[in-house]
Amino acid sequence: MKILSKRQEGHEARLISIDHLRGIIMILMALDHTRDFFSNAHFNPLDLGQTNPGLFLTRWITHFCAPLFILLSGISTELSLSRTRDKASQSRLLLMRGAMLILLELTWIRVFGWDFGLDRDHMSVGVIWAIGWSMITLGGFIYLPRLWILIFSLTLMLGHNALDGINPDRFGPLDWLWKILHTGGKIPLRGGQHFHPYYPLIPWLGLMTFGYVIGPLFHRRAKDRQRMLMGLGLILTVAFITLRATHGYGESHGWVNQGPWIRQALAFLDCTKYPPSLQYLLMTLGLGLIVLSLIDRVWPQRKPLLAIFGEVPLFFYLLHLPLIHGLAVLWDLLIYGTAISEFNWPFNPEHIKPPIDRGIPLLGVYLMTGFVILLLTPLCRQYAQLKRQRKHPLLRYL
Repeated sequence: MKILSKRQEGHEARLISIDHLRGIIMILMALDHTRDFFSNAHFNPLDLGQTNPGLFLTRWITHFCAPLFILLSGISTELSLSRTRDKASQSRLLLMRGAMLILLELTWIRVFGWDFGLDRDHMSVGVIWAIGWSMITLGGFIYLPRLWILIFSLTLMLGHNALDGINPDRFGPLDWLWKILHTGGKIPLRGGQHFHPYYPLIPWLGLMTFGYVIGPLFHRRAKDRQRMLMGLGLILTVAFITLRATHGYGESHGWVNQGPWIRQALAFLDCTKYPPSLQYLLMTLGLGLIVLSLIDRVWPQRKPLLAIFGEVPLFFYLLHLPLIHGLAVLWDLLIYGTAISEFNWPFNPEHIKPPIDRGIPLLGVYLMTGFVILLLTPLCRQYAQLKRQRKHPLLRYL
């Protein structure tokens, strides 16, 4: 029998709670992307003029994926550094891993995930792009005092909405840089193509470094750690409710206190994700830290399904998009005889618009997500075993 010291047991429990939350995030991410490819609701699910509570909440709950995943990446970096104490090695790892993520976003995720080809006049980058640049930034910042990193992270997260009035046009030929850093939006390229960063970097850089700063919470005793996570989560949640209720700073998308109560509640929750507003970050991080505290408390033992997905999140991500996309192509071929979608596939060279009724209802989206998870489980389990058994350097980056 393997005997662990109390310190080792605590460390094992801390990693398990992080893996559990990360596993939940991956499942929610799969749900969101399955909805993208399969839903028969051909409109923004957050549009209160067209949506319904079930569809709205299905999209809203997935808002927690990106901020919590980036926060946990920062926390995990601190935990890894605390084990090695080798900042130079950890910095190199972050720089290399960040560069690899950016490359994967521009290649694998684009070609085999969203587009199934390169014949596009529009290239977009998403969360993996933002995580990559955040890791590169953190790779340089880990040499700085923790207080300086905290000031940097809070300045970016709390202050970025104060920059909303600055239009990219003010920067002339460098307007593309401001779009990448703050506003997002299409950036014209040669040949009529466009580059679209959906995840402007400033707030996400702040969030990754904030995760690194609060990482030492996970070196504390379980009860202390859980209490502090719960307390921080409640503080952020109260701050969100206060700012949102008073139409305060940190959100450009207002809400109206009129109409049915359910419509008011949904409008209250509808905060801006692209780019993430301060109120969006407070909402998602507050509830996320509360959930992490509860997971740490009620699930001290390893839950196989969640832990497996949490151990290999990048492997999961790189597989789930091609799988969902491929299933969508197969579905269209079976139902319509051709692959028709708003996604510009090589299977649809004539760019045929999908019929109004294309897709499946929300219940079908949930069932299809379950099927996707069922297919991914054995693959992720095998890869997790491979990572534990073999210490090949490439596996560290994946």
